[in-house]
Amino acid sequence: MAIIKVIEVLANSDKSWEAATKQAIKHAGKTVKNIRSALVADQSVAVKDNEVTEFRGNLKISFEIK
Repeated sequence: MAIIKVIEVLANSDKSWEAATKQAIKHAGKTVKNIRSALVADQSVAVKDNEVTEFRGNLKISFEIK
């Protein structure tokens, strides 16, 4: 039986939600080991002058505790 822990991470990118997600996983991986999966729980954007300026994602990252 594996024990899985879930943390919530907020990410942002000026390029895309995909870039924000990849950046969040890479950053979390610096201190969290054994990452198994991530759920993008929420997505939003920042808007200025009717233009999207930033993509934001709320991720739930799951990892195994050894």
